[in-house]
Amino acid sequence: MKTNNVILRAVVKLVVFIILTLAVYLFLSGHHSPGGGFIGGLVVAAALVLLFVSFDIETVRGAIPFDFKKVAALGAFISVTTGFGSLLFGEPFLSQTFAYFDLPFFGETELTTVTIFEAGVALVVVGVVVTIILSIVEDV
Repeated sequence: MKTNNVILRAVVKLVVFIILTLAVYLFLSGHHSPGGGFIGGLVVAAALVLLFVSFDIETVRGAIPFDFKKVAALGAFISVTTGFGSLLFGEPFLSQTFAYFDLPFFGETELTTVTIFEAGVALVVVGVVVTIILSIVEDV
């Protein structure tokens, strides 16, 4: 028998939006205050797990057609590449650099190479956590 969870699904859609907004905030605040790629990735993974719990797995996989193993591999590649990028400029491995740019709509904004590294870490965490959760669900 298929259950009708209309209220749950409607609430989850709103809550996932709020959770993803929190994840973006945690990710972007990471190089100045607590947060960053790891915790941002965990919060994104929590939002995806909430979707998997409230909707069936096939529906979510149809809406988010990513192989999360490849997402984790891409994140690891991005993180390691930023480390080797500093070697190209004669700096030690994983050295960071930053500069201030005047961006439209944002004004003077600091852009750092740490943000690229943290994006890789976030992708690794999302890929690994969702892969683990999906493999547990498939075994049940």
